Amino acid sequence: MTPTRYYERMGLDERAFFTEKPETRQATYQCPKCRRPGEYAIRWMRRTKKERLPGGADEADRAKFAKLRDYLLRLDDQVACRSCNRKFDIPSQHSLVYVDQLSGLPNADELEREIAAASDEPETAPESSKPAIPARFTRKSTGWK
Repeated sequence: MTPTRYYERMGLDERAFFTEKPETRQATYQCPKCRRPGEYAIRWMRRTKKERLPGGADEADRAKFAKLRDYLLRLDDQVACRSCNRKFDIPSQHSLVYVDQLSGLPNADELEREIAAASDEPETAPESSKPAIPARFTRKSTGWK
């Protein structure tokens, strides 16, 4: 009987099956301290399944490769609030999202239009509904000490 070596039976690492590409996506979160919503840039790692199986794969690796899908892995766990500058955890349990699930999600603007259409409210233009800013707030702040 020949002795088996530790490196002969070792399977491939999961990263050998994917190509990794960093990506940034915008998300809206509300600070739990000051309660102000804000847009934050969240870093994600997109892992795309390779076209072919890497060399040195055995039967277990072939079975694993057949089941794999493309996914996004969230790298950021905390963000800093833009108004109070305190760090808070991202309030989501989704640190891994499959790309095929992501493509079916509606856009935020489309979702607002669908909600307005379902509630039979007339669609208003967001820019025209805002009141004009008084001149005292738009002047340059010269002379401040």
